[in-house]
Amino acid sequence: MLFAAMAALVLTAHPEQDHVIVTPEQIVWVDGPSSLLPGSKMAILEGDPTKAGTFVLRIKLPDGFKIMPHTHPKDERVTVLSGTLYLGMGGKLDEKVAKAMPAGSFGLTKSGMKHFGYVKGATILQLQGNGPWAVEYVDPADDPRKKK
Repeated sequence: MLFAAMAALVLTAHPEQDHVIVTPEQIVWVDGPSSLLPGSKMAILEGDPTKAGTFVLRIKLPDGFKIMPHTHPKDERVTVLSGTLYLGMGGKLDEKVAKAMPAGSFGLTKSGMKHFGYVKGATILQLQGNGPWAVEYVDPADDPRKKK
């Protein structure tokens, strides 16, 4: 399962709660999802990406981290909290077409859109979406889940 390691660590709003507050010291970072190369960290703030419904998670990426061209079956919303994400559209990682997204930037990638990213400087992203979440690499050879 894509996010199985997080099952016990998810900070989830319960239906009977009318609000949830998560402060930075409460965030539990674990190794990133298997769909990303080693070196990433993640923390799920709300929901469960493996199930239907909304979720919010953070991804921490080290300087120079690359995410090869891929798609998602549902829209992806990303906010850059720190560092710089370079986001590009297309089925080939081409740094010349990527747009710099410094801290404070927001991006929306529609379902099925081929896109890629890389970061400069340690970067933290907040990702919001609707589950169940999936990542499909344009080139199956780029999929870290197939390299085990």
